[in-house]
Amino acid sequence: MESPTVSSDKYRSTSLWNEDLAPTTAAQRTWRWYHFAALWVGMVMCIPAYTLSASLIEAGMSGWQAVMTVFLANTIVLVPMLLIGHAGTKYGIPFAVLARASFGTAGARVPALMRAVVACGWYGIQTWFGGSMIYTLLGVMSGHEIGGGKLPGLGINGAQLGCFLLFWAIQFYYIVHGMDAIRKLETYTAPAKIVICFVLLGWVYNRAGGFGPLLDAPSQFVEGGAKAGQFWSAFWPSLTAMVGFWATLALNIPDFTRFAKTQRDQLLGQSIGLPVPMGLLAMLAVIVTSATVVLYGKAIWDPVDLASRMTGVAVLVALIVLLVDTVSVNLAANLVGPAYDFSALAPKHISYRTGGYMTAAIALVMMPWKILETTQGYIFTWLIGYSALLGPIAGILIIDYYLVRKTELDVDQLYRHDGIYSYGNGWNMAAIVAFAAGVLPNIPGFLNAAFPAAFPSVGAAFKLIYTYAWFVGIAISALVYGVMMKRRASPAMTVVHR
Repeated sequence: MESPTVSSDKYRSTSLWNEDLAPTTAAQRTWRWYHFAALWVGMVMCIPAYTLSASLIEAGMSGWQAVMTVFLANTIVLVPMLLIGHAGTKYGIPFAVLARASFGTAGARVPALMRAVVACGWYGIQTWFGGSMIYTLLGVMSGHEIGGGKLPGLGINGAQLGCFLLFWAIQFYYIVHGMDAIRKLETYTAPAKIVICFVLLGWVYNRAGGFGPLLDAPSQFVEGGAKAGQFWSAFWPSLTAMVGFWATLALNIPDFTRFAKTQRDQLLGQSIGLPVPMGLLAMLAVIVTSATVVLYGKAIWDPVDLASRMTGVAVLVALIVLLVDTVSVNLAANLVGPAYDFSALAPKHISYRTGGYMTAAIALVMMPWKILETTQGYIFTWLIGYSALLGPIAGILIIDYYLVRKTELDVDQLYRHDGIYSYGNGWNMAAIVAFAAGVLPNIPGFLNAAFPAAFPSVGAAFKLIYTYAWFVGIAISALVYGVMMKRRASPAMTVVHR
């Protein structure tokens, strides 16, 4: 499938075009379905995804309830993933350019910036995990804990900071070498990750003489349990958080699907690669952690902690595998999107590579270890909080592309300041109003979750709304945007065929 061409000479001097944002050519469309499946297997098999089950079981779920919640959430988020990904394959454009059709050529910087900041946070979190592995490996090799006292204001010791910076620096190779290097890394490492999962299962089974007690542990929500009758009050915020886990990719998936040969490749590859592997990883986490109760007398959800307890060459191999895994996931999930997004803010001055440098720099100052200090903060402040921002954007993109445009875009006009997507001075106020309408109901609940001491008196209704943040945001913004665009009579409403 060939994407429409944009006359580069005509738009090369504008502030809306550069070579990285231009539609992909036929020669660039090298991704088949197995590349997308490998991409998702590679991204799914990561430490944060592994530890998701821990947060659900800590909330009171049984192992099987946790696994099914993760699977259901990823089946739900696959829907906007496939819908938004269609535009990337059909037109060869990244998310930051697609957003111009609905938000306007200037207004598109708002969703691009929102998505970029969230991805910078995730880039930092994954980099922290990678640095933690190096720190653990050095501790095992030295035979004692390293690093000394915590640094003032940071809350981590000098060795932890040094390992974090080292892993941050390692990833620069792929920022320099671009998308093709990332595609090759994901394709080659995905099969190895699957093999490692089965090896890990065999190891814990042999060491523990079975799979341990957690598999048979009942839910705390059943009659007689510590949280009897409270299942749904825990399920919905957990489901929203699990959806939020991939909400960033649901927006910027065109950054990948623009390299697909056909729509079938992106549809089949993503459908195979996301929900089932994510559910299986959650099951693996429950099984392995169940065995750690037998082996070590307590449940160990952190794979880095588990690897450090292995002996001999096993600890070295395990940590190296985890390091490679974290690099591949971080680059694909958290670098590509914001690199394009930052480039779209000022295309004449910021290339994809420069955008990658900006992502890495912002990740440093966000101190990701503080986000991960508590499960409560991780789920209710971070995962649900940013899903409240990204859900409304997804709703607007889907309504605009499918109901307003009928999947037809004039690609040339996306790179023009005076085209049909310029609206009023580059801003489509329908999208801005719809975005605000989708976000506002979730703000009181977010403030209460993030700053409970400062906002203790938020009403129960707002707290309830916040537990459905992604769903509330996508529904309200989609409805408001659809109504406003239907009522307005402007050239921007015209469906333009290629």
